[in-house]
Amino acid sequence: MPELTQSVRLDVDGEIAVITIDNPPVNALSFHVRQGIYDGMHAAAADDAVKAVVLICAGRTFIAGADITEFSKPPVPPSLQGAQDAMENCTKPVVAAVHGTALGGGLEVAMCAHFRVAAPGAKFGLPEVKLGLLPGAGGTQRLPRVTGVAKALEMMTSGEPIGSAEALDCGLVDRVADAEGHDALLAAAVGFARQVLAEGRPLTRIRDRSDKLAHDPGVFADIRQKIAHRTRGFLAPEYNIRCIEAAATLPFDEGLAVERKLFGELMSGNQSKAQQYYFFAEREAAKIPDIPKDTPITKVGKAGVLGGGTMGGGIAMNFANVGIPVTIVERDEESLARGLSVIRKNYERSAARGSISSDDVGTRMALISGSVDKGDFHDCDILVEAVFEDLELKKSVFAEFDSIAKPGAILASNTSALDVNAIAAATTRPESVIGTHFFSPANVMKLCEVVRGEKTAPEVIASTMALAKQINKIAVLVGVCHGFVGNRMLFMRGIEGEKMLLEGATPAQIDKVIHDFGFPMGPYAMNDLAGLDIGWKAEKSSGSTVRELMCESGRRGQKNGRGYYVYDPETRAATPDPEVEEMIRAFARSRGGEPRTLSDQEILERCLYPMVNEGAKILEEGIAIRASDIDVVWINGYGWPLYTGGPMFWADTIGLAEVAARINENHARLGGEHWKISPLLQRLADEGGTFQKLGAKR
Repeated sequence: MPELTQSVRLDVDGEIAVITIDNPPVNALSFHVRQGIYDGMHAAAADDAVKAVVLICAGRTFIAGADITEFSKPPVPPSLQGAQDAMENCTKPVVAAVHGTALGGGLEVAMCAHFRVAAPGAKFGLPEVKLGLLPGAGGTQRLPRVTGVAKALEMMTSGEPIGSAEALDCGLVDRVADAEGHDALLAAAVGFARQVLAEGRPLTRIRDRSDKLAHDPGVFADIRQKIAHRTRGFLAPEYNIRCIEAAATLPFDEGLAVERKLFGELMSGNQSKAQQYYFFAEREAAKIPDIPKDTPITKVGKAGVLGGGTMGGGIAMNFANVGIPVTIVERDEESLARGLSVIRKNYERSAARGSISSDDVGTRMALISGSVDKGDFHDCDILVEAVFEDLELKKSVFAEFDSIAKPGAILASNTSALDVNAIAAATTRPESVIGTHFFSPANVMKLCEVVRGEKTAPEVIASTMALAKQINKIAVLVGVCHGFVGNRMLFMRGIEGEKMLLEGATPAQIDKVIHDFGFPMGPYAMNDLAGLDIGWKAEKSSGSTVRELMCESGRRGQKNGRGYYVYDPETRAATPDPEVEEMIRAFARSRGGEPRTLSDQEILERCLYPMVNEGAKILEEGIAIRASDIDVVWINGYGWPLYTGGPMFWADTIGLAEVAARINENHARLGGEHWKISPLLQRLADEGGTFQKLGAKR
């Protein structure tokens, strides 16, 4: 069993050389792996007894990609291209045997083999676009040559992997083994290599193929149009498309030069840095410094949700989607029937789109039971209230939960801003109470702010974080304050937006600035979508804010076709309303204001800098564990553009000295507590520091 390097060995099975990579945990392309591939291919080529080569990996997966520990170190030869060339230029058939995942660099290596054999459960993909990049080792040029242009466009612009059956269908692999397991895969690959020899198949390199490059002339325009909405603002999808255009129209080496040029541009830009930062930020959010990894976890076998409206129904769907039975309790049979009907329609809509099967609709609905008796919560492992956002109401609900829930049950409040400690104090078991702030629509939005109270037990925190992951949410643990992390920062944008309206900015101008920055929609379009009358009561309205004036004038937003915008009854298209703009100007004049012209840059800074400042205050107070947690909240809950990394990372890229200077200038000019600079932000600015380098709290 000759060792080529510390992670690669070469065995000979009759006329077949088997090169095995064993570089735990994921067979990353470390320098010794590259060296082993290079040496193994040359050794096999030089051995007259060897007629073909099989490249296979030990452990749980094929080559996972680059070794990230080498990124900050001087390069060690051989290069990845050197190892790839040794495979591709080998004078004997090379078969790559793939199990687990062949993603990124792993697939780029596999495509340098002459043939590929896959385990039944293997996955293949080039996910670099998700990190703001494109495949930089020939993947953009080889994939369309083996799968066809349309399939390559689909795979590379989405970054999503395909399975073995689909890979076989599109030509990416030549055979799928009959069974899982290393021995079965090795036998299939060796058997395929012997078949290649027996049939005398030619050693056609993918780089030399052109048979699949023929394409519909409109394929590139079609994919650009198809992904335009989803990828607005992102550079990497367009750069991936350009590389495939080069593959379809240029010789291989010229296309490879295009790939290298565009890869370099992305790699040196802020978008790839932001997306790579976010990749790790999302994973860091699951790590709680003061909760040991061995903390006991409560297994949730049954859930209860109080309230079957939009939010409660969506929360219930999350449980049913992963096979957890859930009971919804509503105040009366009519409300219950309406809520269950909406849930069914949501599932049927998903089935019509093909995202779930028609059988799934029945299966999931069967997991959701309804009741008008809170006593039916007695055997639930978690109770989630989704009632109106009123503290006294929620306290009364939790007093009832306390009398109903079994010992050890998690009592969760879906509050977006209220005091979880006060809610917990309404029970005799505050250690069991936690906040679970789902975002609407709860069955779609990925974020869940998990709010730890002063007395929340470690077991409850750990269990709730684990449950959030189980129901496919991105959970971020936050502390108790008004609005927690996301809404507390949002309130700052709202304060400044109201001021700018009274100074002369229009709702449409502010919305355009925020939309152009990268948000899905601006604050006033969002308010219209949500409903201007949410939380508004006519009997308490005093006409003291623009929103109150809007509601008092009968404007409710999209629901009645009139809000900050006027909406077409058929298309729901929004048009700025001159009547609203005049209403705002008149209101401003009544308060002694003199309208002026605000630049887009001023609007952007006044919307976003107070949010960064508030984020710094949140960090100082320990409400968020890390600056990156704030970024995860804002990207997943509020649509902050991923390619900027989130508000705190974005501020770092601008430079905290610049951000602090502008905040201080605006505090002097405009006043307001929200412009009073955070001591933490000021200190970092003075020291040349960044939010990214701050350690985790607790």
